[in-house]
Amino acid sequence: MRVLLSTYGGRGSVEPMVGLAVRLRELDVEVLMCAPPDEEFVELLADAGVEMVPAGRPVRPVVTTVKPGSAVGLAQRAAELIAEQFGPVALAARKCDALVATGPLPVTAAARSVAEKLGIRYVHASHQPVSTPSPHQPPPARRGKALPPGVADNSELWDMDARNANEMFGAEINAQRAAIGLPPVDNVRDYAFTDEPWLATDPVLSPWPGRRRPTESGEPTEPMEPGESAGPEGRAGRTAPAWPGVVQTGAWIRPDDRPLSPELVEFLEAGTLPVYVGFGSMPLGGGASKVVARAAVEAIRAQGLRVVLARGWAGLEPIDGRDDCFVVGEVNQQALFARVAAVVHHGSAGTTTTAARAGVPQVVVPQGGDQPYWAERVADLGIGVAHDGPAPTPASLSAGLATVLAPEIRARARAVADTVRTDGATVAAKLLLDEVGRGRRGPLPE
Repeated sequence: MRVLLSTYGGRGSVEPMVGLAVRLRELDVEVLMCAPPDEEFVELLADAGVEMVPAGRPVRPVVTTVKPGSAVGLAQRAAELIAEQFGPVALAARKCDALVATGPLPVTAAARSVAEKLGIRYVHASHQPVSTPSPHQPPPARRGKALPPGVADNSELWDMDARNANEMFGAEINAQRAAIGLPPVDNVRDYAFTDEPWLATDPVLSPWPGRRRPTESGEPTEPMEPGESAGPEGRAGRTAPAWPGVVQTGAWIRPDDRPLSPELVEFLEAGTLPVYVGFGSMPLGGGASKVVARAAVEAIRAQGLRVVLARGWAGLEPIDGRDDCFVVGEVNQQALFARVAAVVHHGSAGTTTTAARAGVPQVVVPQGGDQPYWAERVADLGIGVAHDGPAPTPASLSAGLATVLAPEIRARARAVADTVRTDGATVAAKLLLDEVGRGRRGPLPE
């Protein structure tokens, strides 16, 4: 069996797919992965032993130069991504039995078109829930296509979002489909998502609406098993057949056994537990990186603690030469988070899940996208706090840290860590293997 994984985006889009690739290979499945050719992703796939097919331009120069929220150049970038799926990705998929795609809509809609043409199994995967159509939440805004204020009906908003998606990407998708003999699609978004998309998030950290039946007291019970679908007529309580039946597998976590550097270990052992600060693949332009770094370092020092500062795509740097701050680049977060007092971060799905697994309190400073959702989940679970707004100050971060370093928050974070599943990628790999082997969708394999 041979599977092609296709994605385009930052670390949060690439790393989970590598986690799935690793588990598929353990089941003797041959795996190819199409991903942006950034040097760090090339190295990531090489270290995991996954064959890479470069697709699209390097993503870091794009996200670090495009103004947040701006639609300038979006049509051209979308056309390029669509063309990559119909070009190199289609070539790679010719000898594959299945195609799993994640990332922006131009990627997934084009990837499903390729799978349709080849007659192979296609799976749409999301590593966050906010973009999946649901009557329980509104759609996120698309660049240059703000949703009208004052509309409270989620069904109406999702209908508007579908029309916006068609307007933005439909013509290009259908032109490429016509070129390979496929008929046009009239709803690009729902075509990409399919009737049964996979949600690769942890069911405790990110419960999909309807996956748990509340008791009379309101406490959730009876969690659905990973891989079980909350279908249109099932526990999700949907009345409209248009809503997809989501299959939640659990988060796809890449195994990481890399040792921490001797210098970092020496720093960790030289004093009290430090606080980690990092914003991952989130760029902070316009001098914001210096402001954030200063606010974080000063707030952590105010708590009498030391700092591990992750450069990331934000380019965070020390504010002075004091020896209570250690700077890291690429690092094993799974190993590092187990040795820090708290994690200050932007609220990506990956960092949130890694910190939750480590049982370490979190201060989430969301910048955009799905990050406010994860900040809210951290606060709701009682394992940290959500910062009010994207621009922290020494005072606001110091207050957040004082809260999460309290014994009750630390104890709650450790308790939740015991409930976070680690088998999401294995669940997904077995489910895909079973479905392809049956030639149809089937129940979760044992």
